[in-house]
Amino acid sequence: MRTFKTVLAALVVAAALLPAATRADDVDLLLVLAVDVSRSIDAAKFQMQRDGYAAAVADPRVIEAIQSGSTGRIGLSLVEWSGVGAQKVVIDWMTIGDGNSAKGFGDRLLEAPRSFADRTSISGAIEFAMTQFDKAPYQAQRHTIDVSGDGTNNAGRDVGLARDQAVAKGITINGLVILSDNPMSWNPDHTNPPGGLANYYRNNVVGGPNAFVMVAENFNSFGQAIIKKMIAEVAQAHEALPLRAVAR
Repeated sequence: MRTFKTVLAALVVAAALLPAATRADDVDLLLVLAVDVSRSIDAAKFQMQRDGYAAAVADPRVIEAIQSGSTGRIGLSLVEWSGVGAQKVVIDWMTIGDGNSAKGFGDRLLEAPRSFADRTSISGAIEFAMTQFDKAPYQAQRHTIDVSGDGTNNAGRDVGLARDQAVAKGITINGLVILSDNPMSWNPDHTNPPGGLANYYRNNVVGGPNAFVMVAENFNSFGQAIIKKMIAEVAQAHEALPLRAVAR
């Protein structure tokens, strides 16, 4: 009996010390895709965004990158955001680890209606995205918010303060800047601020370990940009290798 109890106690201790990768609720990365649907995103641009995200998540290169991790899957959520108080979870947490799960994510996204068309509160988007990690049914060492947008923060509190709050919690924020073919005539500095929108994101939006900015030259190139960005983010979770910010 004593031997049995000794063995049982050893098994309990061993189970508690199992590496995270062996636990069923673990993933390599928790990633929130925070998508700008402010009023500068017209119907055509909105559809390009939706198509781009759906295609990127299911792209074989992205799936291959995900499967190369220790668990072979990530936790993924997508939120749309606009002005102050205008944030919505479009796709709640899902595990993505193969073509079927990725296709399911994309199908749900393409069927969902547009959430908003208001001002641009990047700070509100970051604040909302932060709260999603506490609701995730999975565990991961790395938490990342992927903010895409075509303009500066023009509503809500200072975006740098929201960024710093997220970074203090161990969250990395990466940026995908979408350059506008036709800057807003009534407010050109919103989509093309002094120094450029990519530089604005570097200085005000992104932060955390190995944070970076990528640029889509226009909405037509958005799909390829998000593929590259997701591969880079998954690679960060696997290897924690330094990545340089990309200007173009």
